[in-house]
Amino acid sequence: MIDLYSAPTPNGRKVSIALEELALPYTLHRIYFETRDQKSPEYLKINPNGRIPTIVDRDNGDFVVFESGAILIYLAEKTGRLLPTDAKKRSEVLQWLMFQMGNVGPMMGQANVFYRYFEEKLPSVINRYHTEVRRLIGILDTRLEDREYLCDEFTIADIATWPWVNMHNWSGVSIDGLDNVSRWIQTMQDRPACARGNNIPEEETDDERLGVARGIVVR
Repeated sequence: MIDLYSAPTPNGRKVSIALEELALPYTLHRIYFETRDQKSPEYLKINPNGRIPTIVDRDNGDFVVFESGAILIYLAEKTGRLLPTDAKKRSEVLQWLMFQMGNVGPMMGQANVFYRYFEEKLPSVINRYHTEVRRLIGILDTRLEDREYLCDEFTIADIATWPWVNMHNWSGVSIDGLDNVSRWIQTMQDRPACARGNNIPEEETDDERLGVARGIVVR
């Protein structure tokens, strides 16, 4: 059994999607940002960074894993699924996983803050992040030109990237003309386990979203 500590953010949903796809039994522990659950002494004992998601693998000596990318790799290696064993194919998946972790997520996160929440509207800053997010999604579109998934087969790279790109409208970024990405978004949505995991936990509240924008929590 796995304990999942999470909230309804793209990073949190990566792990619930993976758990659903892998059909691993887990218990959800909802983290509420507005009450700063992620900064409680109890939670900081398992995740010293005070962010989500975190898992505790009860079947492996209560082993703790935090950071969403690290969790995806751990779950893939635990089950022997969603991450190829061939060295080149494995590297390819990890490259696209890191592309999401180092580029898509951080840039879309900044776009969300300045476009949605920041009290002072700064057009030049908003434009900077919108332009960069559109560029990054364009890279994904090119990658998907001749393949169904980011790395030929369905992997943790898709699981990591989809919850972010799927919220492009919330970030204020259009994907008009990026037909390959649009098709891929729908392909992912059509996977029952992805659709289930993308709604676990339930939608965040307005207070939680505002908390993110005010720097109370960083996803």
